[in-house]
Amino acid sequence: MSNDNGTEEKLDNDPVARLYEIASSIYDQLSAGRIPKMVIPLRTKSNIRFDPKLGVWKYGKASGARSAKKTKGAQMLLRTMFVLEFIEDMIAQNKSSTLREMYYISEGWGKGKFSSQDESNLLAEDLEIVTKCVREDFKLRPEENGASVMGDLVITETDRKGKVKKINCRDDVGDSGYGIPYNVEKDKIKLIESGAAFVLAIETGGMFDRLIENGFDEKAGALLVHLKGQPARSTRRFIKRLNEEMNLPVVAFTDGDPWSFRIYASVAYGAIKTAHISEYLATPTAEFVGITASDIVNYELPSDKLTDMDVRALNAELKDPRFNDEFWRGEIETMLQLNKKAEQQALAKYGLDYVTDTYLPEKLTEIGVMH
Repeated sequence: MSNDNGTEEKLDNDPVARLYEIASSIYDQLSAGRIPKMVIPLRTKSNIRFDPKLGVWKYGKASGARSAKKTKGAQMLLRTMFVLEFIEDMIAQNKSSTLREMYYISEGWGKGKFSSQDESNLLAEDLEIVTKCVREDFKLRPEENGASVMGDLVITETDRKGKVKKINCRDDVGDSGYGIPYNVEKDKIKLIESGAAFVLAIETGGMFDRLIENGFDEKAGALLVHLKGQPARSTRRFIKRLNEEMNLPVVAFTDGDPWSFRIYASVAYGAIKTAHISEYLATPTAEFVGITASDIVNYELPSDKLTDMDVRALNAELKDPRFNDEFWRGEIETMLQLNKKAEQQALAKYGLDYVTDTYLPEKLTEIGVMH
């Protein structure tokens, strides 16, 4: 997160103390004869605001309350108490749990058990918001790790036995690249040096593999990062660290459809779901070279017709503050008029080398990343 000077710092040095504050607040309300509640910012598109100092989208002031006045609210507060104890035990024992494991562990919590994993995931996010910690501080991890990296980047990684290993993410890895773990903080991974000129964040595995096979990381001085669709938090955090600590420009290369536009938005501006930690995950200076509606026309790309769901998503993006500029409004409106979308792999129409020999050099030169 960032302090008042705009510099990054650890979210919180004592997550257990912050969890105790929640438990104490509930206890104090009960002791005073009040119906206990937790106040949490509303996690909706209408409640995100642009923070000009941080350059990201954050939750606004609108909030809601988890109150024991109703049965559902009381049950969520009960679950919260169980989760606080569960997290405290994990931290004390230096163990971790996946979000899925926490959901199943709740089977033993009686009336506090979760009825779906969505409920347990949302509660973990609520605790992040209230405590200003991140779930990694709570020893909670997702099912998936981050994606992969290929390029001239030297890091050190501390393994589970405490041994520090030095790794070059091009020379010391196989064709699949270096796998980003779920924890990419400085106590786990240190960024040592890089000969790359920029980071190219790629949506699909097929295109990531194509660029590796064509040697684009070496030819263009690119550090390739596979986003693996909607990127995991660890992937976005790793990209942000590369941008801030290594001074590497970040460029997103995605398919040309509304869902891919949102992938870029999550990298650059932050996702609505994680707006409480946007400054921790988002890279506001990230640029876009993905397939656009204009590309479909200018490069005469093979395309597919928009589905009804695509059309609804594009119309929603016209109202999304993250896309409220001339470029995005123009491209979204053009896509709706064309009624077409296209994939990255559509560039193969011109041969397997076209993307690395022509398309990306043209696009990256246009935005000043390649010369």
